[in-house]
Amino acid sequence: MPETQLKEICEESYKRLKKVCMELEKFLNATTLASLIQNSPDPEQYETYYRNYLSDLRHLLVNSENAYEKLGICLRRAQFNKEFAQEVLYLVYHTCVNMFFYPKGEVYEEDGRNSYTGRDAIIFHKEVTPELKSLTLGMSKVFEYLRDELQYYETDYVTMKRMSAAR
Repeated sequence: MPETQLKEICEESYKRLKKVCMELEKFLNATTLASLIQNSPDPEQYETYYRNYLSDLRHLLVNSENAYEKLGICLRRAQFNKEFAQEVLYLVYHTCVNMFFYPKGEVYEEDGRNSYTGRDAIIFHKEVTPELKSLTLGMSKVFEYLRDELQYYETDYVTMKRMSAAR
């Protein structure tokens, strides 16, 4: 991949992850487990669900902030380091994009068929508050874009690393 194209992908990923971090942090700072449970129809049934959901969001925030910071370092260097940029984009794909679409707590899942019909691809396992739904669906658009742009790094980057290690 040409260096200019790689730098553009880094810049776009940086902007999008910054937005995700800001939205996630704002939501997590203003939301408590107790407030989510209080607004649910069955508090006992929702406590574990929301606990897992918030845990997944906190992990996503930490990973997104780490990747965002590394992208910033990559872009601020006087000499653009192509190898470091590729490594960071691989990190973004595997620690942010995959974590969003495959949450550990399995609080939602993606149904790719819905994206072709114009409906939201995220299917929640329980009904969630409007704020949480809006946050998650908004982030899904960002992570769908990043997944499409960075899918190259899932296979080609690893193959390239293996080939260079074998030499």
